[in-house]
Amino acid sequence: MLFSKEEEARIMQAIAAAEQRTSGEIRLFVEDFCDRDHPVDRAAELFQLFGMFNTKQRNAVLIYVAEKSHVFAIWGDAGIHERVGFRFWDAEKQLLRAHLQAGKACDGVCEVVAQIGEQLQQYFPADPHDNENELPDEIIYG
Repeated sequence: MLFSKEEEARIMQAIAAAEQRTSGEIRLFVEDFCDRDHPVDRAAELFQLFGMFNTKQRNAVLIYVAEKSHVFAIWGDAGIHERVGFRFWDAEKQLLRAHLQAGKACDGVCEVVAQIGEQLQQYFPADPHDNENELPDEIIYG
């Protein structure tokens, strides 16, 4: 398993903290092997499978990690992607890659979640009277 119970708790706390300031949603999916030629294809498939496209403002983000395949991807829905563009996602991928290569997966995921949360907050700030958590914060294991 990629994360210890303590690391899982840190990641879920990072997701919850990021989501408190935005209407956006962030999820993490972890599996051993990626069965697609490109991890972004798997991330897009999972994004659809878990109905992440159903957020009110199309502002959900999926972080996908295939531990034993040594690949990952980040998939942002149309609402957030239109605002941050490829340059932001590329920077986040470089950051996560550096942490994964250094054996610091939890630190990398938490840092990427925080930065994605900042962008979501900028473009989709939380409504103080109605900030429904549209998707669970738990890590999904495949």
